[in-house]
This record gives sequence, structure tokens and C-alpha cells, in this order.
Amino acid sequence: MLAARAVRSSPDDPLSALEVADAPAADAPPGWVRVTVTAAALNRHDLWSLRGVGLPADRLPMVLGCDAAGTTDDGDEVVVHAVVSDDDFRGDETLDPRRTLLSERYPGTLAEHVWVPRRNLLPKPAGWSAERAASLGTAWLTAYRMLFTQARAVPGQTVLVQGAAGGVSNALIVLGAAAGLTVWVTGRDPQRRERALAWGAAATFASGERLPGRVDAVFETVGEATWQHSIRSLEPGGCVVVSGATTGGGPPAMLQNVFFTQLRVLGSTMGTRDEFQRLLRFCDTAGLEPEVDSVHALADARDAFARLESGEAVGKVLVRP
Repeated sequence: MLAARAVRSSPDDPLSALEVADAPAADAPPGWVRVTVTAAALNRHDLWSLRGVGLPADRLPMVLGCDAAGTTDDGDEVVVHAVVSDDDFRGDETLDPRRTLLSERYPGTLAEHVWVPRRNLLPKPAGWSAERAASLGTAWLTAYRMLFTQARAVPGQTVLVQGAAGGVSNALIVLGAAAGLTVWVTGRDPQRRERALAWGAAATFASGERLPGRVDAVFETVGEATWQHSIRSLEPGGCVVVSGATTGGGPPAMLQNVFFTQLRVLGSTMGTRDEFQRLLRFCDTAGLEPEVDSVHALADARDAFARLESGEAVGKVLVRP
């Protein structure tokens, strides 16, 4: 089958580690289901995999991709949930110490077919395009969990999204605004701040700019470059939810601020199948759709990866086998 695979690790030139070619299909674990992929979305996770982060040499070559929509051999149209937990684990699968994502231990979705546990399949909402369904699995699910499970945000609150670029930021803004939150956004690029306003942000600010007031929650994917601003922007008793650290993971802890104003620092990674189901329902009833930057043939997946790596993509980059 045709697939986009990481065939080696290249920290400095990730695209050199990418191969798009016919590849043998892996044997499926017992009880897993084959899905014929209709559309699959790229994520930054795929670029990190090509750099060798989280994908050791003994697992190469590995089919990349976490997110997809497709059809089972029984004819069911489905959306793939990428978090694979241990068969014996019960509860929140993101807390399973043995959890993994498709493309880390098992072949991913950037192929003509992908095999997944049956419990990882959700019905594709009626009337949705495959691109819409495939775009929600990683970035939007991460944002949903940050907003509503970790921060427990409710209508009327004011929240801050650090960074006006990227799929998670897009999802935080759109979901937050649809849920009745006042969403403020920071960013270095004026054009991206304008885009955030179009997505539903109430106001935008330059990175590090003093805000007109304090916020109930801050959503962090940037890390060292914005951490001090995040902590100082919170109301007493507020929380900062962290799902990434693209500028580095070692900022000053600012413990005096944390204990004196009783702040909460919460980590967040992906989301559960139940949260994914709620996300699909929310987007369906509210008419929310991820912005799509571009759609490429799977055979042209290298162009899709180049678009993602350029940093110029606005919205999701997808491939269709």
C-alpha cells in the first residue's frame, strides 16, 4: 500500500527522513479493524517523529499520521481516535502509562489503510466531509480537553491563548468563543492576530503586552518565551493549562506567584474517546469547522510536509489517498 513513512531520524532536516512509497502492510493485532483512509491530517507530531523525538530507531520505518476519517470493511464511515491504551486499562486512557499514539508504536494514518482497535472508532457525523472529520483528532481534541476538562471553563469567563498560530490555538479560540468565553490571544505576527479575530477572539495583543485585566485561565503551548507573562496574567486562584512548550521547557517556576495567589498549573495531553465524542457533537450542533489550509494527494505527501514545516500554513494540512 502507498504510505508516508519515517525511514530514519533527522533532527535538522526532517523532510530528508520521509519516504512516500509503496510499503508492506503490517500485521494487525488480534481484534483490530482495518479502515480504508479517505482523508488524513498532518500534525506537528509528525515532524517531531521525523526528527526522532518519541520514535526510536528500533521502530523504524514507521507510517506517520495520527488523524483520519475513512470506511471500515463493513462499510461504516468512521473517525479514528489516535490514543491507543493497553487492553486491560480502564478509565481515562490518557493516564495509562502504556498509552501510545498511532505512528508511535503502531503504524499511523498517512496510508491507504490503517488498523486500529475497534474501540478507537467513532461514527462520522452525517453530512460531514472526510476532511472536516479528519481535522479534529489531535489539535482540536487537545484544545477541547484543555478548555473543558482541565480548566473547567464556563461561559462568561475570560481566558488567554498564548500564540495566535497553530492548530491548537485555532481550536482553542473557535471552541472557546462558541462556548461563551471571552478569548484573548497573544501573538508576534499582526497578520496572525487578525486571523485570530476572524476565528472569534475578542481581542488580540502583541506577545508579552500588558493586558487590560487578569484572566481566569491561560492556555500554554509556547513555553519559556511566554511563561512569565502567563503566570502574571492570572487572577488569584486561576489556572494555566500546558499542552506544549515549543520555545523550551525550562522557564522560571515563579513559585512565589504560584503559592501566594494560589494558582493551578495543569498538564494536558490529547484527550479521551468520550471527550472526542463530545467534541464531535459540539462541532456538529454549533456548526464549527476547522480551517483547512490545503489538501494534497497522498502521493504528494512530501509537499504537504513541506507546507507544514514552512510555518506558513493557516489551518490543517491534509492528504487524500
